[in-house]
Amino acid sequence: MADVLPLVEARLRSALGEPDARAAVTFLGTDRIEVLRFTDGDVVRYATLGMSAQPMGDPTAMLADPVKGPRAELLMSVRSGLADTDKVLRPLAVLAASPQVEGVVVAPGASLDVGEPLWPGAPFTSVLVAEPGGLVEDLELDEPLDPVHFLPLLPMTPNEAAWKRVHGAQALQERWLTNGTDLRDPSRKSVPLE
Repeated sequence: MADVLPLVEARLRSALGEPDARAAVTFLGTDRIEVLRFTDGDVVRYATLGMSAQPMGDPTAMLADPVKGPRAELLMSVRSGLADTDKVLRPLAVLAASPQVEGVVVAPGASLDVGEPLWPGAPFTSVLVAEPGGLVEDLELDEPLDPVHFLPLLPMTPNEAAWKRVHGAQALQERWLTNGTDLRDPSRKSVPLE
């Protein structure tokens, strides 16, 4: 069985270029999670590396399948120079470790909450998991392994997260689109929800 992480890092580099920084976080009882930072003009992209080392399993299963199951890494893009967004490294690592720690399957449409601002002064404590395939293409692995999806994370204000719980992810994304919301603005206000 091939080690997945070198292939994942190669895919990230081919899509985003060379990382200009990386940090590693290890939580008790979990594998190491790295967060790579890529700078592209006025946009900074953060990508996790380590979440896809093991498939995400059904939390109700008695035994975790070491081969079958969805695999993913997380991506977040923000405008640089407007906030101390490099402090998002630890919250991103926490989210990437959640399948190992909490047995959750991270999938598009899900909300993930870290319970504190994503970075100092951030108006966001949670993210919406968006559809993969845009910025970084899925990484196909040899059978029987599932492909690795690169899931964009869209920061949500507490009001947006509450509204999303009632109306759904699609409705929130349509609201953002209708209002021309800059989802990369690290200090943006909540979209009008009336």
